[in-house]
Amino acid sequence: MKKFIKEFKEFISKGNVIDMAVGVIIGGSFGKIVTSLVNDVIMPLVGILIGGHDFTGLVLSFNNAEINYGTFIQNVVDFLIVAFCIFVFIKMINRFRKQKGEEVTEKPKKSAEVLLLEEIRDLLKKNQSPKKTTKKDK
Repeated sequence: MKKFIKEFKEFISKGNVIDMAVGVIIGGSFGKIVTSLVNDVIMPLVGILIGGHDFTGLVLSFNNAEINYGTFIQNVVDFLIVAFCIFVFIKMINRFRKQKGEEVTEKPKKSAEVLLLEEIRDLLKKNQSPKKTTKKDK
């Protein structure tokens, strides 16, 4: 039992698990913000543009069954907006990482001595050719 608890502590304290937990929490909050944006701002505007319809009230009735296709339309729009926001956010992060990475990976300038030594090394390598073996050598 102690070994199990020790392994669990190691697992839970890994950076990836903690980063993932933070991501899930922030993602949940971000989802609430986007849902509010869709429900409270975008869908009313879309409703006005198409003649004052409220999508959540769109229902088809068959006998005793109701198909709430308006809610489905609203959820599709919600998904598309969330996906677009995440795409833009990740694109910005990747651009930031790329710019930051270019600064870090910039090679230091080599001194004149190092350049000369590298040139000599390359010339020596070029002039050395591997000895070809013939049938007689074997």
